[in-house]
Amino acid sequence: MASMADPRTLARIASLELRARVVVEGVISGLHRSPHHGYSVEFAQHRNYTPGDEIRHIDWKVYGRSDRYHVKQFEEETNLRAHIALDTSSSMLYGSGAMTKLQYASTIAAALAYLFMKQRDAVGLTTFSDGVTAYLPPSGTPAHAREMMARLETVETRPRTDISKTLHDLAERVQRRSLIVLLSDFFDDAERVVRGLQHFRHRRHEVIVFHTMDPDEMTFPFRDQTIFEGLENEGRLDADPRALRAQYVQAVEAHIAAIRRGCRDLRMDYVLMQTDTPLDDALARYLSERMRQP
Repeated sequence: MASMADPRTLARIASLELRARVVVEGVISGLHRSPHHGYSVEFAQHRNYTPGDEIRHIDWKVYGRSDRYHVKQFEEETNLRAHIALDTSSSMLYGSGAMTKLQYASTIAAALAYLFMKQRDAVGLTTFSDGVTAYLPPSGTPAHAREMMARLETVETRPRTDISKTLHDLAERVQRRSLIVLLSDFFDDAERVVRGLQHFRHRRHEVIVFHTMDPDEMTFPFRDQTIFEGLENEGRLDADPRALRAQYVQAVEAHIAAIRRGCRDLRMDYVLMQTDTPLDDALARYLSERMRQP
């Protein structure tokens, strides 16, 4: 049975907010099915029990399902400040399937924002291309949620990318220690990207990197003589793809490996997301693995 959050299904849903809700429902269902259960998926109402919590606040129904202690989380408890940073450069407009990279990444951003707010966490949104193009500080109000969705629905692309500049700028703007969620295809020099990420580590932020790629960009499946046109004003190239494939794939794999290695060295989470992967499966798998970490 196909996932409701399969990109082909989601692409038929016009509203980004509705797409996000479909993904979130799938994520929660996926976490329930995870063999690594025992963590609360009642995002808005519960958190793990820690010594010192009052026993009267333990939710015994959740204990019966998970065999773990969770306490009811009250509205004034805000554990997290999150910033979602979305790449809106023109390269994100590429899509060989039902969704472009930008549509896919925007849906992830909206779903994560929805999850954060269900936990009563504050979340903000930054869009960027050759620098920060829009910045919405974190909040957790319903009006703020509507503003985030509206901005994600109407993002405008620009024909240049400067991820390193963006990361340095954002690291300076975010004064309080926060969770930074970065969604990009990382079409920029890997060394400069990693130096930008290092700025977040220097400021003691936690970072999750969602590297968003189209399957065509990974495998280069083209066969016939083709004119390739750069989406960021790089010009045109008339070439035989078969003559380029091996070198191209090697370069892409090396680029991905460099960014993954940089994230690992900086103790940041790295997730490669291909736009033909059901979003709920990918997010549930990542969150399940993350929650297993000590």
